[in-house]
Amino acid sequence: MNTLIFRTIAPLLVVVMLVFSVFITLRGHNEPGGGFIGGLIAASAIAIYGMAAGPQATRKAMRVDPLAIAGFGVLLAALSGLLSMPFQLPFLTGLWADLHLGDTAVAISTPMFFDLGVYAVVLGSISAIALALEDSGEDG
Repeated sequence: MNTLIFRTIAPLLVVVMLVFSVFITLRGHNEPGGGFIGGLIAASAIAIYGMAAGPQATRKAMRVDPLAIAGFGVLLAALSGLLSMPFQLPFLTGLWADLHLGDTAVAISTPMFFDLGVYAVVLGSISAIALALEDSGEDG
């Protein structure tokens, strides 16, 4: 399946899929989507790149170990839940704040950071599995 056409189109497809995964993740709290499906789309992009360029080139392009990404996601999701504790609120209670950037106010929330944590966990763990499977396929 490693044809010239596939190797040529894979990097463009990966970029489109990664941007789409971020879009799905960020809109997910108010509409369908979220961190899980966004992470699956991103991990699928990594798997496609791994099939086109090989697992070693993919690990080099990622620059960070996939399991470290997953660990960061677990930490981010847990911290987003703990942010409610100083306010005497239950674990994982949503908190919102407005970030003023010039004339624009951007609402940021703990559910958004939880979704980003889930995104990182899914991206890291599924990417690690896909790359491990691709590594084992090269040996045989």
